[in-house]
Amino acid sequence: MELDAARLRILVEVAHAGSIAEAARRLSFTPSALSQQLAKLEKELDARLLERRATGVLPTAIGAVLVGHGERVLGELREARAAVRAAQGNQPQRLALGSFATAGKVLVPAALAALRRRYPRAELSLLDLEPPDGYGRVTSGDLDLLITHRYPGAPPVPHRGLVREPLSTDPLWLALPAGHRLGDAPDVELARLAGESWISGAPGVPSRTCLRTLAEQLGIQPHVAYETADYHVTLALVGAGLGVALVPASIFGEVDWGQVSVHRPRDVDPAREIAIVHRRRPPALVVELVELLRHSAEDVSRRTPGRGTTPTPPER
Repeated sequence: MELDAARLRILVEVAHAGSIAEAARRLSFTPSALSQQLAKLEKELDARLLERRATGVLPTAIGAVLVGHGERVLGELREARAAVRAAQGNQPQRLALGSFATAGKVLVPAALAALRRRYPRAELSLLDLEPPDGYGRVTSGDLDLLITHRYPGAPPVPHRGLVREPLSTDPLWLALPAGHRLGDAPDVELARLAGESWISGAPGVPSRTCLRTLAEQLGIQPHVAYETADYHVTLALVGAGLGVALVPASIFGEVDWGQVSVHRPRDVDPAREIAIVHRRRPPALVVELVELLRHSAEDVSRRTPGRGTTPTPPER
C-alpha cells in the first residue's frame, strides 16, 4: 500500500498547527473535509494518528513517527520542485524565516532589511516560534531557516537531515529590584537568593529548566512565585519589587534602570546558546541571510557586557 502524499501533508500540517481547524484554514479545506482525509489515512494504516484534546490535537506515538517521515518527504518534494524551476530558469525568490521573540527583535530586522535591499523583489516572511518548536517546519520546507536557542539543562532537539550552526552566546544575568539588599554588588551569588521569590517560566519552559538545573548544581531550591515566559512581563514584575529573575543579556535594552538592577551571577556562568537551523542544501537567499544574521549577532555582542564587565544604564 502506497501512502498518499496529500494526506501525509495534511497530517504534518495538523501536527504543526496543533488544531484541525487551523490546519484546514492554512490548507484552504473545510475542517470536516480535512477530518475525512485523516480518517482515511488512519484506516489505511490501521492506527490512530491523532489524540484529540480540549486544547487541540497531538500526534500519538505512531502519529509522531509518521509526522517525522512526512516532514522529510515533503521537504524532499519541495526541493525537487525548486530544482526543476531552477533548471527552467524560473525559480521564484522566497524565504520563510522562523525566530523566537527576542531574536526577532534584536537580530532579525537589520538582517532582513539588508536582504531586502539586495533582493527587492524577494518574498520574505517571518514566523514567531518559541523553542524547541520549528525544527519539523524546516524539515518539511515550511521554513527555510530557523533561529532557535537552548538553555542550560534543556535536552537537545534531534535534527536528522538538518544543519544546526551556532550563531551567538547570550549570557544570563540576575535582575533585582532597585533598592534590593544585594543591589550594590556588581556580582551576586545565586545561592544568596534562594529564599527570594523568583520569576521564571512554567515547568518545562526552557528558562525554568535552566533555573532548576543551576539550583540543583548549587544545592538550593528556589521558590518560583510568578510564572511567565515573557521577559517584558518578567522585568515589569522585578521592577515592581515582586521578585528576582535570570534574564538574557540581549534584552538589556528593555530594562527600566530606575526600577531594575542587573548583576553577574558569581557562583555560576549560565548562557543560552543561539543557533540557526537549515536544510543541508540551502538556497542562495538562506546562505546570504545567515551571513547577515552573523553580522547582526556580532553587533549585539559588541553592545553586550562581557563576563568581566558590570552592566550599567545607558547614558542619557
